[in-house]
Amino acid sequence: MANTLKALYRGAASTTLTTTLYTVPSSTTTVVTEIMVANTSASSATFTIYLDGVIIANTITVAANDTTTIPCKQVLAATKTMQGGASSTSVNFSICGVEIA
Repeated sequence: MANTLKALYRGAASTTLTTTLYTVPSSTTTVVTEIMVANTSASSATFTIYLDGVIIANTITVAANDTTTIPCKQVLAATKTMQGGASSTSVNFSICGVEIA
């Protein structure tokens, strides 16, 4: 089995909370290891993250010009998704993990 450290998603959040951020490739298992959420706005913002349709972060507030880190070890099977979004596109997600094929 090959393990590949990977940036699963990096970029601005959508204001649609169920935007697909990552889909596990077929014949692969992914372990999500860390989610960093940065707010580049002068106002606070909120974000929501789903793993396989289950909310793991529900309307979490990130202060103005601040970053929140969620360390985790969550497993997603082949074809499962990670979804999320925020109250503002000034929120950026950086999601890291390991793909196991």
